Amino acid sequence: MPVKLSCVATLLFCSALLLDAQQLRYAPPSGIAVPPQIAEKLQNGVSKLGAEIEDLRTALKSKQTLLSLLPDVEIFQKAVEWLLLYDEFYRSNEFATARILLRQGMERARSLRNGEAPWTTATGLVVRGYVSKIDGSIQPYGLVVPASFGQETNHPRRLDVWLHGRDDHLTELKFLSDREKSAGEFAPQDALVLHPYGRFCNAFKFAGEVDVFEAMEHVQRHYPIDAARRAIRGFSMGGAGCWHLAVHHPGIWAAANPGAGFAETAIYTDAFGKGVKPPWYEQTLWHLYDSVDYAGNLFNCPMVAYSGEIDKQKQAADMMAAAMKREGLELVHVIGPKTAHKYEPQAKLEVAKRVDALVARGRELVPREVRFTTWSLRYNQCDWVAIQRMEKHCERARVDARSEPDSLIVKTMNVAELMLSFVADTGIAPPPTENLNIDGQKLAASWFESDGFRRILLRKVAGKEGPPWTDAHGRSLQGLSKLPGLQGPIDDAFMDSFLFVRPSGPALQPAVRAWIESAMIRATNEWRAQFRGFVRIKNDVDLSKDDVASANLVLWGDPQSNKLLARIAKQLPVQWNAKIIRVGGKSYDSASHIPLLIYPNPLNPRRYIVLNSGFTFAHEGAASNAKQTPKLPDYAVLSIDMADDPAKALRRARDSAPYHNVIEAGFFDEFWQIASL
Repeated sequence: MPVKLSCVATLLFCSALLLDAQQLRYAPPSGIAVPPQIAEKLQNGVSKLGAEIEDLRTALKSKQTLLSLLPDVEIFQKAVEWLLLYDEFYRSNEFATARILLRQGMERARSLRNGEAPWTTATGLVVRGYVSKIDGSIQPYGLVVPASFGQETNHPRRLDVWLHGRDDHLTELKFLSDREKSAGEFAPQDALVLHPYGRFCNAFKFAGEVDVFEAMEHVQRHYPIDAARRAIRGFSMGGAGCWHLAVHHPGIWAAANPGAGFAETAIYTDAFGKGVKPPWYEQTLWHLYDSVDYAGNLFNCPMVAYSGEIDKQKQAADMMAAAMKREGLELVHVIGPKTAHKYEPQAKLEVAKRVDALVARGRELVPREVRFTTWSLRYNQCDWVAIQRMEKHCERARVDARSEPDSLIVKTMNVAELMLSFVADTGIAPPPTENLNIDGQKLAASWFESDGFRRILLRKVAGKEGPPWTDAHGRSLQGLSKLPGLQGPIDDAFMDSFLFVRPSGPALQPAVRAWIESAMIRATNEWRAQFRGFVRIKNDVDLSKDDVASANLVLWGDPQSNKLLARIAKQLPVQWNAKIIRVGGKSYDSASHIPLLIYPNPLNPRRYIVLNSGFTFAHEGAASNAKQTPKLPDYAVLSIDMADDPAKALRRARDSAPYHNVIEAGFFDEFWQIASL
């Protein structure tokens, strides 16, 4: 189990830098005052449960199965502790809810001590938790477990994933309370329904997206799930999340059922209607999440959309219908007559009927034909087709592949490397590779076995005389390349395990040091507020080999103040000394500028290093979820102005982006070099 710092310990750990938290967050907003007597009793309950958890962590060391269930207890402690620490009680009736949750936590703790875990076989409404790989935080989820599970615990069942709507007051306490009271909009017979928390309100993107899949993985470890009968559903913000997860992960779902939401950025947010226009690189990054750009992937994923007839969020389905039509697809769109932002009863029944039919039919686990589009290797796979490298990121890449009994036929666009994979133990022989046709080229390639799959790896060789595609198995690439999960932009580093590395030495420039200290404080607090976890932080002198091997490292400081940055500085595409910063042939004064970037870690090229940046859209926390998109590409140079109060320069404010005064920004090319603009 990862080491979990208590809330108080983490605050003390950052005390040398920490600003008043009230200056640093507005979503979630400030809560109501807690009467001192109630606060004291709740804090005593939190402390008592916390002590019990730590004692169990030691007592259960030799009983790993029981120890693995400890997060099912920790969710209750966190739900109350965070509200006390961060002023997140919003209604007086939540004081009683907090007492109930603490009591439930103690009951589960006592059960574990007795070698029991009755909630793992319970039916009805169940809340559970897991430890996230991203930051080691405890994250909750809710389940609806059908009554039939009590009689047939080994029978694989349908799994519906329901994504909740926006609620700026949706703390862990409110989420757990809701999930223990309501089954939600849909609770199909003999199906499990997973309600992910999604790490608060981010439209199930970034770490919120990872939460959905971590929760699914946890459920699938503890309950028998039919992989051919999984559905993704949601409404409002959850509808937006459903559009996103359906088109970016089309090979998972037997059905997708978005309600309302949004499916693109520019029109929904009126990005060009007034005020300052988004910079070119931010517009380019819209392609990462705009579902309309991936509409062709719904060839692989049946969808039933719902909208109220007079709901302004009907725009999402209308935009998707138009995008699908361009791909030769038709959107099934159920519309509630004269209805605004809610389900119309008869339309809801029609939606349920259609989705139930699709899930009952099930997903073909090895479809004969796959059509797949992406704009980034972050989303590189559908069924047996995986794009391993692109010719150019942020442009459309496409694969149309068909498996015949005696051949494989593949057409590609903007693809530099492609892997085709078939499960090895299905008893179904993959087509013979001597009849492989890719982009009109006949190619004999060899199958190889890896991780239970039979695979072919194909690579396009630029400038090669003769046919461009070759069998790449056993032929390693030389040097760096953008690869799946190692392609940027800066925000991508926060979708896997990451660690802040704090400088221990003197800085090159006083103003830069002040900016970095404030930026690190802001990033730490913003992560806690918006993604509901503590940032793991180490001093540069305390890093271990395991840290380098297992985490993306966010290096704060400069080549003089941060020892790890000093160690790798010559291997980065930026030069930085006391006088100048040089990026892509341009020079900037070190006294008033700072570079931010993401790059493969020279000490472990399978992980990232990030310079001086947390996630880049923190200032959009209280705005539309459609605006929660990356604000910086792979690298940027900022002009800093610390003439006023340095602490206030990075306060959360509606009208101030955290990374203002960007004077240079861009994307590295496919080999992690500065791309020519």
